[in-house]
Amino acid sequence: VQEKMRERYDDSEFLTETVRQVALAAIKYGDLSNQARKDYNFDIDRFSSFEGNTGPYILYNIVRIKSILAKAEYRGDGDFGALDFAAPGLKTLLLRLSSFRSVMRDAYTELAPHKLCQFVHEVADAFSSFYHDTPILREADESKRKSYLALLDYVKRIMELAIDLLGFEAPDKM
Repeated sequence: VQEKMRERYDDSEFLTETVRQVALAAIKYGDLSNQARKDYNFDIDRFSSFEGNTGPYILYNIVRIKSILAKAEYRGDGDFGALDFAAPGLKTLLLRLSSFRSVMRDAYTELAPHKLCQFVHEVADAFSSFYHDTPILREADESKRKSYLALLDYVKRIMELAIDLLGFEAPDKM
């Protein structure tokens, strides 16, 4: 995994730490996303892909959110009051987020970390669709823009909590 990452980035201290984080995410997520009672093939190419149900894909989406919040210079000053529920993908994203508590309960009681992996992947997909269809940083209505940023901050925190429970973390940049 580290060799694949080095192909994408210049060599530096930042790169070394980022590569370590992405490689760890690829392997841990790849293992934990499969049901413990089922066999699977260890496929490093699939596990290290930045697309699909993989650790690097999850990290990529968290880093994307961090980047959006940084560009907007978001400081946690928004609230959800002005969310436009007609925005494409917003309802799906909110529904995915609303299942966090039950997913956590089920993953814990059933000793099934793959359920947490499935949840965080679904949130990443829902965020990606929402972001693709909603001009968050170009939103003209300032209250909507702040609401969207507050939502993204919440999505980031939920996703970071999920991956922390899975045993890895997201870099600040990729």
